[in-house]
Amino acid sequence: MRQPAELHELRRMSARVGRNIELVQGAGGNSSLKRDDVLWVKASGTWLADADAKDIFVPVLLPAARDALAADDERIPLAAPGHLRASIETALHALLPHRVVLHVHAVNTIAWAARRDARDDFAARLDGLAWRHLDYFHPGLPLARAVSAVVARDRIDVLTLGNHGLVVGAESCDQAEALVHDVEHRLALPVRPAPPADVAALRRLCAGTAYRLPQDAGSHGIATDPFNRAIATGGSLYPDHVVFLGPGLPTVESASDLATLLARAEASRLPAPVAALAPGLGAIIRSDTSPGAEAMLSCLALVTSRLPLSADIGYLSSQHEQLLLNWDAERYRQQLTASRQSSN
Repeated sequence: MRQPAELHELRRMSARVGRNIELVQGAGGNSSLKRDDVLWVKASGTWLADADAKDIFVPVLLPAARDALAADDERIPLAAPGHLRASIETALHALLPHRVVLHVHAVNTIAWAARRDARDDFAARLDGLAWRHLDYFHPGLPLARAVSAVVARDRIDVLTLGNHGLVVGAESCDQAEALVHDVEHRLALPVRPAPPADVAALRRLCAGTAYRLPQDAGSHGIATDPFNRAIATGGSLYPDHVVFLGPGLPTVESASDLATLLARAEASRLPAPVAALAPGLGAIIRSDTSPGAEAMLSCLALVTSRLPLSADIGYLSSQHEQLLLNWDAERYRQQLTASRQSSN
């Protein structure tokens, strides 16, 4: 299928947004462009950061996407054959009337949307925008149905998603990108500095194991700051937290603790934890970890460091965690993330 000229604008904007870790991490987030009856949407498992270098957008017939939503069917056929699937959130993009839709996992928005005690301040900061807040819904069709109920009543340009992220709609790529930055500027939170990692101690802890230090030194703040650590071990804040890092994060005080953790995983026939926190020392991550998981550990550090000490945090329920962990669409996305690592 012939690609519209406007798709070049979407590629450039998506790549800029995708390379900003405070807006998008790994394969998270998605973008789209409507042209006539075709929706060009990011393919599942691809990275927005690659948008200007790789062919990551797939065409979907808008009537087919809307019919799939009406039939509660997550399988959305492409308008042209290909080896990629349309984004998990394609129905969401199809529902919004805007020509350009951009969904990001912006860290300031997530920090607000994970709290139960900040609705009034949240609303005051977004005053003047055509916006609505939705409580958490499972990504895909459940979220799309909730959005459908909202957009049926009013034209909404900004959606904040509980324990998830931000969606904006606009008539051009530049307007959509500017709106994301406007929302994040309004919601900007001070970053709580964390003590530095004890790199030497972490290297001793990892010696002879399947673990190493994360590439992003900022990830250590999850473990060296007691409040960040309490948040990260208390539960799951958003879907990619669960999918790439597992529900919550374990702590290890010593090499023997790490050995016990690995032995328990092996006895249960479960994979070793993707990452673990050594209180006061820093974070460690599995040596075979995908770039997506690395990015999610960085995201967790960025979010937890923005949550105030007084925050009343709402975690995903265990039921929501299990739905995410057993979701075929997410397993597919992780496979593509792993293949990106091997190709690079």
